[in-house]
Amino acid sequence: MSKESCNYWCPEDCFPITKSWNESRDCCTWDGVTCDMFNGHVIALEHSCSQLVGTFHPNSSLFQLHHLQTLNLAYNWSKLGVNNNDFNWSSIPHNIGRLTNLRHLNLSWSHFSGKIPTEISNLSNLVSLDLSGNYCELDERTFETMLHNFTNLELLSLYGVNISSPMPVNVSSSLRYVDLRYTNLRGVLTESFFLPPNSLETLKLGDNDLLKGVFPKTHRRNTLLMELDISFTGISGELPDSIGTFSSSNILNLRGCEFSGSIPDSIGNLTQITELDLYNNHFTGHIPSTISKLKHLTRLDLSDNSFPGEISEVFSNLQQLRYLDLSNNSFIGPFPSSILSLTQLDTLDLSSNSLCGPLPSNTSMLQKLTELHLSYNSLNGTIPSWVFSLPLLYSVSLQHNRFRGLADEVVKTNSTLIELHLSNNQLIGSFPQPLVNFTKLFTLGISSCELKDFPHFLRNIKTLRYLDISNNTICGQIPNWFSGMRWDSLWFLNLSHNSLTGNLPQFHYYSLEYLDLKFNSLQGPLPSSICNMRKLTLLDLSRNHFSNSIPSCLGSIVNLTVLDLRKNNFTGSLPPLCAQSTSLSTIVVNGNRFEGPVPVSLLKCHNLEVLDVGNNAINDTFPAWLGTLQELQVLILKSNKFHGPISTCQTKFCFPKLRIFDLSRNDFSGSLPAKGFGNFKAMIKLEGEDTEEIKYMELDSSFDASYEDSVSLVIKWQDVELQRISTIMTTIDLSSSHFEGVIPKTLKDLSSLWLLNLSHNNLIGDIPMELGQLNTLEALDPSWNRLTGKIPQELTRMNFLAFLNLSQNHLVGPIPHGLQFNTFENDSYVEQVIHHMFLNHWSLKKMRASHIFLVDLCGNQ
Repeated sequence: MSKESCNYWCPEDCFPITKSWNESRDCCTWDGVTCDMFNGHVIALEHSCSQLVGTFHPNSSLFQLHHLQTLNLAYNWSKLGVNNNDFNWSSIPHNIGRLTNLRHLNLSWSHFSGKIPTEISNLSNLVSLDLSGNYCELDERTFETMLHNFTNLELLSLYGVNISSPMPVNVSSSLRYVDLRYTNLRGVLTESFFLPPNSLETLKLGDNDLLKGVFPKTHRRNTLLMELDISFTGISGELPDSIGTFSSSNILNLRGCEFSGSIPDSIGNLTQITELDLYNNHFTGHIPSTISKLKHLTRLDLSDNSFPGEISEVFSNLQQLRYLDLSNNSFIGPFPSSILSLTQLDTLDLSSNSLCGPLPSNTSMLQKLTELHLSYNSLNGTIPSWVFSLPLLYSVSLQHNRFRGLADEVVKTNSTLIELHLSNNQLIGSFPQPLVNFTKLFTLGISSCELKDFPHFLRNIKTLRYLDISNNTICGQIPNWFSGMRWDSLWFLNLSHNSLTGNLPQFHYYSLEYLDLKFNSLQGPLPSSICNMRKLTLLDLSRNHFSNSIPSCLGSIVNLTVLDLRKNNFTGSLPPLCAQSTSLSTIVVNGNRFEGPVPVSLLKCHNLEVLDVGNNAINDTFPAWLGTLQELQVLILKSNKFHGPISTCQTKFCFPKLRIFDLSRNDFSGSLPAKGFGNFKAMIKLEGEDTEEIKYMELDSSFDASYEDSVSLVIKWQDVELQRISTIMTTIDLSSSHFEGVIPKTLKDLSSLWLLNLSHNNLIGDIPMELGQLNTLEALDPSWNRLTGKIPQELTRMNFLAFLNLSQNHLVGPIPHGLQFNTFENDSYVEQVIHHMFLNHWSLKKMRASHIFLVDLCGNQ
């Protein structure tokens, strides 16, 4: 049986064990079957990694084996896919409770699902129970009964089982190993769980974020607990001195908790510990010197905390240390010399701190180092040659520092390096030619380094998968040798923000998933080879000079998620996008010369979130059918030739997530869609909704998230390009068309609206006083219409109003005052005619201005 047929935990030579069974022979001779040598009863079925297939039938003859003591059906699934070699998501049968002589039951990682039967609690003789890695549920009552009845249980593993109940108060005194990670347990942990029975050796409660509590301060020496895992729980508070009483512990995993304060000196009492993980907490203060006593430590992770100051010299005694991660802290000062003596170190991560100065010139002792991560610091000087000459080194990350020049011996003797990140340094010039041993490289990032040419050493590399040479000063055409490379595994290519010219050549990178060429001067039509890139997930060709029509094949790339073609010279009609694809979430073609209608094939883009076809020559009526796209958040049709009235879609859920709606500078006519506004549920702030936390639209992808959705909006009369779209931004721009009728009062329901522009239309009637309920509105512009009546006093309720333009209407009466209106200075009325016509007619108060406000009332009476 091939290796691909087995799963990751099974040996390569695993095989379907039942195929070797011969019914003409005694079953006690079959593989995986053990019988009692005195009476012939079957007492054990060891069928792990046996590629068993099918549903676990509730009336299986298995449940007639009443003398069975061991049942092991673990790891019966295949890497080839669901339903190939597994139990087909079947439930664990109720008849499992009939096997009352079972001592060992292991059904882990075999694609069982559904509710674990209550009858399982009848197996009171169990010594070990492992149901982990399945998609099962265990109700609270059955869970408690199990723990009460299983008085002999030593091993309990329910990893991934959905228990969703409070943590039990007590556990059996016989337990030695407990794994309850990813079980949705909740409640407050008592001291008994941190001071367990003396028999307990392993306690794993990680990844249950609803578990709360603090670490107990009680000092009680526990002699047997060797592993404690409470990672990614809600355990909080300071780590007390009592942590030092776990002197027998080998592994202490507190990552992703809510601990704060300093690490106590008593941590030095854990003299048997091999792995200490405090990643992603809120620890402060200096690393205690007592850590130097942990001479058996092989793994130390203190990353993602707030440790300040220079990295202390406490590490030199940790001669067994193989993994050290101090990244994402507030360390300053030079590269710590104490690390240079750690001869067993294979991974070192000091990235995202504020280290400065040059790297040491000689680190010949770090001969076992395989990964070196020093990115996002302020290290400077030249990169010393030892970085590339360590014999086992395969990953180097030095990006976002101040390194200059290039080391004389760069990679001349290195043949192991597969990942190199040098972006955002001061590596001026071209990479030298003699990098001939650089042949195994998978990943290369050298953006923002002022490179002037394509690195010539790439000619010698056949294994490249990730290449980023963006934001340099590379100019001219893409060389033939580069476009002719046969990088069959290349999936990421970023050449953006250079000065590339000429036509885009025929690439042969048919495994590409991410192609970014934005901000260059490339021109001409798209090459036909782009149709062969069937794995493309992101295609960004924006801000170039491409022309001609878009190949229709782009609509057939199944995995394409982002298509950004903005600010080019593409012509013709938009192709039938999503013709065979439902993956597209972002389509931006703003700033081209597209004509014709919006393709109806977009109805198949069920995941579409952003559609921006602004600044083209599209000639169509309002595509109300887009309202059926339930994920659409941004719709921009501005500056085209759209015409006719705004019809609304007839479904109950029409534009439910729309937050940015821009139809400006078209030829729309008729009334504003009063009923349509009521469908914009995402523009309504729900009661209790938190709008203070600002998040941004981003891709849910496995590749480098260097693409972010952006949009151009008219704000305070100016086109403003927002490089990121916040999830709390809600705007409606219906300006510069031919809309008639009154301003709908239904706009008042859009309580999270941030910008409303109705200017340059033919609207009539009063300004609805109900608009005063829009208390998050920052910009309101109904200028250049035929509005009449007074300015409603209710508008003063808009607490965040920063821009108001009421000019070129037929308004009468006094200017309201109060709240935001009181912040307007006299000189906020920028047109001098206001002073001549109105200062004597209206009572204006001279108040301080807390923000920059503009009120232009010209043209009113």
